Amino acid sequence: MELRQLRYFVTLAEELHFGRAAAREHIVQSALSQQIQRLERELDVRLLDRSTHHVDLTPAGAAFLVEARQILDHVSRATQVARTAAASAPTLRVGIIDAGYDTMPQILRELQRNHPGITIHQVEAGTPEQYRQLADGRLDIAIGHGSQTPAEVTSKLIRLDPLGVLVPDDHRFADLDGVPVAALADELLLLGEESQTPELNQFVLALCRSAGLTPTLYEGTVESSRAAADLVLQHRCVHCVPSSFRSSNRPGTTWRPLADPATHYPWSLLWHDANSSPYIATVIDIARGLAERLDWLEPVALAAEPASGEGAPAATSRRSDDLL
Repeated sequence: MELRQLRYFVTLAEELHFGRAAAREHIVQSALSQQIQRLERELDVRLLDRSTHHVDLTPAGAAFLVEARQILDHVSRATQVARTAAASAPTLRVGIIDAGYDTMPQILRELQRNHPGITIHQVEAGTPEQYRQLADGRLDIAIGHGSQTPAEVTSKLIRLDPLGVLVPDDHRFADLDGVPVAALADELLLLGEESQTPELNQFVLALCRSAGLTPTLYEGTVESSRAAADLVLQHRCVHCVPSSFRSSNRPGTTWRPLADPATHYPWSLLWHDANSSPYIATVIDIARGLAERLDWLEPVALAAEPASGEGAPAATSRRSDDLL
C-alpha cells in the first residue's frame, strides 16, 4: 500500500467523481482508477460502488476513509516536524580544498566533538571557487592562503605548515633529514591541480625562484591527493606538498621537509566580512586550541624571502596580524 493510493482514495471519497478527483490530484482519470483498483485488490475489499453516473462509498469504504485520513494527517505532521527541526538545527557550511589536507578536517572533528548539535556541510572546492562561494553566501568559512583574498574576505592565520616533498621510499631524498630546495632542479616536480590549489603552486614556484632555480614540472595533472601519491609511487615525479598532506603516510612513500631554506606554508581560515553566522567564532576558537596544543604556529619566524609583492612565500596572511 502506498501513501499516494490513500491520498487518491480520500480525494475520490470527497469528490465522489473520478474526473474531479483526478483533476485535484493532477493525474489522468485512468491512472486514478487503476490506483484505486490496486488498493482494493491489496485490501481484498470493495471500497466503492461504481455506476455510469455515480460513485458511492461502500460501508467498508466509509470505515477505511476515517483511518486513511488519520494516516495522512500523521504523515503531514511528521513531515512538518522534520522540516521544522531541520530549519532550526544549527548548520555550518565549510569549504575544504581537498580531503587529503588534514588541517580543516582536524578542526571539524574537534568542533563536532565539542558541539555535536552543529550540522556540518563540507564543500570540496578549489581556492578561487571558495572565494566565490564565500562572497555569495554559499559558504560560511573556508581555508586557504590568505595573501590573495578579495577585499571583503577576512583571513586568520592558523597554521605554519612545513613544506616538503613526497618521494618513493627508495628515492635518494628518502634518507635526508632535509631536502635542499636547489636539489629540486634535478627532479620532475608535481604541483597541485591549478584549479584547486593555485596559491600553493605559486608559493612553491616562488620558493624555487628564490633559490635560483626554475623547476621542471610534471606535465600531467591530478584531481586528488591519492592520484598524486600514485604518481610518486610509480617514480614518475616528486610531489611538493605541506606536511599536512595525508598521503604523506601512504605506504611506499616518504615525506621529507625542504631545507636551505626551510619553508612553511601559511594556512588561514577565511570568511566573508558580512557573514553573521555565530559559528565562525566557534571554529576560530577550536582552531586556536588546536594551534596551541599541536604547535601549528611554531616556528613563527621563517627564512628571509623576497618581497611578498613578487609572489614569494610569506610567513603570515593578509589581515591576520592578530595571530591566534
